[in-house]
Amino acid sequence: MTKAEKHKNSYINREISWLQFNARVLQEASDETVPLIERLRFLGIFSNNLDEFFKVRYATVKRIVEAGKGGKSELGGIKAKELLEIITQIVIKQQSESLKILKIIWNRLAEDNIFIINENQIDKIQHEFIKNYFIKHVSPALVTIILNESVVLPNLKDSAAYLAVRMLMPDDKRQFALIEIPKSINRFVELPKEGNKDFIILIDDLLRYCLGDIFDIFNYKEISAHMIKITRDAELDFESDLSKSFIDKISDSVKHRQLGEPVRFVYDKKINKETLEYLMSKMGIDSTDSIIPGGRYHNRRDYMGFPSLGRTDLLYNKIEALPIKGLSLEESIFKAIAKRDYLLHAPYQTFSYIVKFLREAALDPQVKTIKITIYRLAQISHIASSLINAAINGKAVTVSIELRARFDEQANIDYAQQMEDEGVNLIFGVQGLKVHSKMCVIEREEEGKNKRYGFISTGNFNESTAKIYTDHTLFTSNQSILKDVNKIFRFFNVNYKIYRYKHLITSPHYTENALSKLIDTEIEHAKNGIGGSIRLKMNSISSYPMIDKLYEASNAGVKIQMIVRGICCLIPGVKGMSENIEAISVVDKFLEHSRVYIFGNNGNTKIYISSADWMTRNIDNRVEVSCPIYDEDIKKEIIDTFNITWDDNVKARVLNASQENKYRKNDKPKLRSQFALYDYYLEKLKN
Repeated sequence: MTKAEKHKNSYINREISWLQFNARVLQEASDETVPLIERLRFLGIFSNNLDEFFKVRYATVKRIVEAGKGGKSELGGIKAKELLEIITQIVIKQQSESLKILKIIWNRLAEDNIFIINENQIDKIQHEFIKNYFIKHVSPALVTIILNESVVLPNLKDSAAYLAVRMLMPDDKRQFALIEIPKSINRFVELPKEGNKDFIILIDDLLRYCLGDIFDIFNYKEISAHMIKITRDAELDFESDLSKSFIDKISDSVKHRQLGEPVRFVYDKKINKETLEYLMSKMGIDSTDSIIPGGRYHNRRDYMGFPSLGRTDLLYNKIEALPIKGLSLEESIFKAIAKRDYLLHAPYQTFSYIVKFLREAALDPQVKTIKITIYRLAQISHIASSLINAAINGKAVTVSIELRARFDEQANIDYAQQMEDEGVNLIFGVQGLKVHSKMCVIEREEEGKNKRYGFISTGNFNESTAKIYTDHTLFTSNQSILKDVNKIFRFFNVNYKIYRYKHLITSPHYTENALSKLIDTEIEHAKNGIGGSIRLKMNSISSYPMIDKLYEASNAGVKIQMIVRGICCLIPGVKGMSENIEAISVVDKFLEHSRVYIFGNNGNTKIYISSADWMTRNIDNRVEVSCPIYDEDIKKEIIDTFNITWDDNVKARVLNASQENKYRKNDKPKLRSQFALYDYYLEKLKN
């Protein structure tokens, strides 16, 4: 079997697998058991995911095609050009399905007295409100581009939505224009309530209603407006200007991203053919771009922010993040973790412990240094303000901040500049590597000696995502682990030197080898008849060497259970290849984000929490950290929570070669893992 044939038969293409993950998100939008407004928001997540997919993954495959490469071995046995066509066909089908789901949800909202109306359904009261709203809020923010043959079409903004306007003039000539939908205005305009009925109009339809006001200087016979959207390649192009700082280079690259090559063009399928052809020629859309006929409305990602209208009955019940038993927000965190390790499992338990840790460090006169890695900060970040506070108080604060965290570059740049202004020592990653590890270590003077305290996490130190992402954070004063963490910060400064670590598994130098050895141990146990067990939870797995290693373990008789939220290029359950591997994906209220590796080790279980998925980028091209769990109570907690998720038979989908995303069904009592996990932590507080 050739390498290409092996790839075709042994792995699912990464891009196709990702699209199947997004299909699971779309399933949530179609699920009648999900509250109605939450279903709309899942539709928004589906659309937002798709935008990012085209900016990054589709754009990458397109570059392979344009470079004249087949890309077959890298793309799971599919030629790059063929893959672009497959992606477009899958997306067209998914977009069609999403439009059907949207129509169903709109009808259901109407049954609940929430009416989304268009420009043809406006009554007199709404007319007055809309005209005033347009004059005060919309008209000043509008950018309207008049098109003609002598004018070069300006670069349309990436992922912005435009109304393509066609005017038929008295002499039967056509005049075209584009209206940019203002991002500064809420997409959903709440109209005056009538009795117990709520009315909403999309800004798109409000603009259609006001076309006469926008184009009042044109003496047209007919006017129509249809939505279009262009998605551009999001790859950052760095300048080689040595006089510029790294912050300036990243900042300029983010601005230039808006000028990236187009990779997807979405249009209202009811648009006039003449208008469509005119715009495509003006924009230079070609055959390697994905051209998607869509519905009347684009940028459905905005549904993530659909107003709640006070209708708590149409939303998930908000959970109150729980405390951790033995760890108080009103007492010293350092004193508590000096005695034992603690595990935080967000969003079930409160992220406030991380902020409290940093605030305590900022104020404590005995704390001398703080070192932390930052990947994505919240828009309003208490993490950043705590670090600035610490620097003002004279602590030596070192922050490794990743300015290339995709789509969050600008937020990180803004905070980096604030921290730099206040004396924080900034490290901008490592040449050729993204710093994706999530860790913090502080040094505190105690009895004339420095003692370290810190935390290591699977997720970003971000207050916003901590409410909706599931992640583990280990608080520890284990001096051996934290000595390794300190070495990683030394590596940031002296990255030509490769350090050795006694406890942590780190990328890019050790992850693949260390994980392979752990798998080899399980293979030996299985061959010796004493069983082998591997249990993995991660966002994605696409590394062929790691997949091959799991296939080898499966063939040796090792029992492997995998919970993979997103991309899964591994094919479970194939006789002679992966028959001892089972895999599920859970998509529900929260985004499953924690990475956990559990190796049976003949009863002496080894457990790691990690920042790394099993993808080539995480193993070879990033700084990642996998941290061992030594505390027996925490080991039990992680195994318990893995078991609860594994036993999910409500929101778990079975992953297999057919990629049908079928829900796991069995005769056991219904168990919805994310709800069961909250109950698990409630129960722990009682014991």
